[in-house]
Amino acid sequence: MKTPPLLRLTFILFLIILLLTCSWYSLNLPVFSDPPKSTSWLCNSKSRVCAHLGSVLETGIHKPRDHMEDVPHHPLDPLTMQEIYKVRTILSTYPPLLPSFPAIHSLSLEEPHKDLVLKWKEGDPLPPRKALVIALLNGQSHVLSVDLDSGLVTSNEINHGSGYPMLTMNDISVAIQVALSHKELNKSTIKRGISLSDLTCITPSAGWFGPNEEGRRIIKVQCFSNQGTPNFYMRPLEGLTMTVDIDKKEVVKFTDTGGGIPVPKGTDTDYRFKAQKEPPKMKPINPISIEQPLGPSFTVEDGHIVKWANWEFHLKADQRAGIVISRAMVSDSETGVPRSVMYKGFSSELFVPYMDPDENWYFKSYMDAGEFGMGATALSLVPLNDCPRHSYYMDGIFVSWDGKPYVQPSIICVFERYAGDISWRHSEIPVNGFNIREARPKVSLVARMAASVGNYDYIFDWEFQTDGLIHVAVSLSGMLMVKGTPHQTADQIPNQEAASGPLISENLIGVVHDHFITFHLDMDIDDTNNTFVKVNLVKEETLPGQSPRKSYLKAKRNTAKTEDDARIKLKLYEPSEFHVINPSRRSRLGNPAGYKIVPGGNAASLLDHLDPPQLRSAFTNNQIWVTPYNRNEQWAGGLFTYQSKGDDTLAAWSKRNRAIENKDIVLWYTLGFHHIPCQEDFPVMPTVSSSFELKPVNFFESNPILKAAPMFEKDLPVCRPATSS
Repeated sequence: MKTPPLLRLTFILFLIILLLTCSWYSLNLPVFSDPPKSTSWLCNSKSRVCAHLGSVLETGIHKPRDHMEDVPHHPLDPLTMQEIYKVRTILSTYPPLLPSFPAIHSLSLEEPHKDLVLKWKEGDPLPPRKALVIALLNGQSHVLSVDLDSGLVTSNEINHGSGYPMLTMNDISVAIQVALSHKELNKSTIKRGISLSDLTCITPSAGWFGPNEEGRRIIKVQCFSNQGTPNFYMRPLEGLTMTVDIDKKEVVKFTDTGGGIPVPKGTDTDYRFKAQKEPPKMKPINPISIEQPLGPSFTVEDGHIVKWANWEFHLKADQRAGIVISRAMVSDSETGVPRSVMYKGFSSELFVPYMDPDENWYFKSYMDAGEFGMGATALSLVPLNDCPRHSYYMDGIFVSWDGKPYVQPSIICVFERYAGDISWRHSEIPVNGFNIREARPKVSLVARMAASVGNYDYIFDWEFQTDGLIHVAVSLSGMLMVKGTPHQTADQIPNQEAASGPLISENLIGVVHDHFITFHLDMDIDDTNNTFVKVNLVKEETLPGQSPRKSYLKAKRNTAKTEDDARIKLKLYEPSEFHVINPSRRSRLGNPAGYKIVPGGNAASLLDHLDPPQLRSAFTNNQIWVTPYNRNEQWAGGLFTYQSKGDDTLAAWSKRNRAIENKDIVLWYTLGFHHIPCQEDFPVMPTVSSSFELKPVNFFESNPILKAAPMFEKDLPVCRPATSS
């Protein structure tokens, strides 16, 4: 029987389309040269058929989209490309900024007042759309409010405090070009036997260290050799630092104290897969992935509203903060009605001070969000490696220095996680007449972003669990910032105690440093009237003859009435819980609904409080702060962080000691890492993590996941290897 011509033609067209589609996706996959040979799989689960491991659709690879067609659907949706172009047009005709167009350092949604957002319901008209613009013109920083509906600039304030806006890519490019054209740099590189063509230069921020650096925007420039390796960070030209005036485009100071310090070799510094010539000295790990025969359980509506299990929240990318979670709500376990947990959460600032007073190192005290931007430094995530199969990818729409929008693709991913953990369980020994084996798997939802701020990669995870818990983790990877040394072994160092860090490879010292990440957590437990309560565990001693026990612990509640009451330094031997409660929302037993912040592993800054970097980063003086809600107090390091003196920070605001009881309050939490480098951190660091949790306390009437169903073998695919190539 012959196949009808139309059917044959349809089949041929289908094959062509399939081939073109697969070819397109293959061109857009991350490149790992010489990957391991793949294995095909045959899968079945009764009436279900699993897709082949190589299936493009299963990887969740982001499909490029035309963002020019985007329209906002929610009051908190970021500005669309069309809206950004409109703002640029409005600014280009605004007289105070003429005749030249200013450098745009930030252009983002000016979020509507909180009460408008809380009143808004799906289907309602959106509140007026406005843009918040930070522009630099003739050395002055302008903060402008642009009304998109009227097409007018409604506010233009000039910053008279310390600090400058976040750096643009143009600032960094200008600084590097100025440095590379400096004659002294050429002389210094020739002395080291390095060609200018083999140089890669970076721009460490200058910090603030007194009046000599005020009144002009300056930046440091340091260089490395990229000869023979992409990992130029491991080949510093030690002792060579240029201070560049960004606006005047000139080198104002040149330092080279690196005579006698060799440029470290590039041997074994290339971390790319294709550069690994020897197989790993470990047993291979077979490919692993969670299978979802019915597809993922979450949905993303209108590009930003994430719905999963009992959770709903708004998710977006921000050029400064990176990933922003807003309007997080969890369904009541009794009624199913969504209840407010958090209005807005994001990483507000990062503080990374290095511990070396050397002339070429003392200034390295980065404030990454306010100086460079966590979203601006986030690159596309790598499918199957950064994010698992079935992930949903979200782009960032950001703005360049000339006010034009650009797309930062696939910088956020959303996925379900199952790592074999247990959500709850209990078993009974049959001796009591019960033979019970009850357990539930822990499946959670993760929103992830990774920012590559120069040498370091920061991975941010917001993980939502069905029991109402939010787990927030920050993970660190990437390259160390190393210092060149003439020594090749530790015993050659005359005074190891005086070194700024241990030797991690030949001619390389890993400088000791810290990482602090401060989170802005606008908790709205059931409403905006919240209270912060510190629950102290206090040792009580028994009275003579009262009990065979001599001591026990008792929980004592202390309500914070002002900001001073809520400043917390974590202490291992003074244990406490830290609750945000709604005094007006009571359970059937009379307990106020609340959430508690549960610290994980942490570190505190040990710098002198009068040390300039610590003055600027005084928000790390405590691990917990509580402030009354103020829409102008979102950035812990101040709106203008670059070269700031620390006069507009969380620590400065909190000095007002405002009332916070039964108010709309913001919880601030700082997690930290002390990092003493070691050889295992070379040439690229294995990931290290720290975290905290937001956990319900009397928020639900009982265990909210009691009725969650267990998993059964019959619901899962059965896979076996079919062929190998």
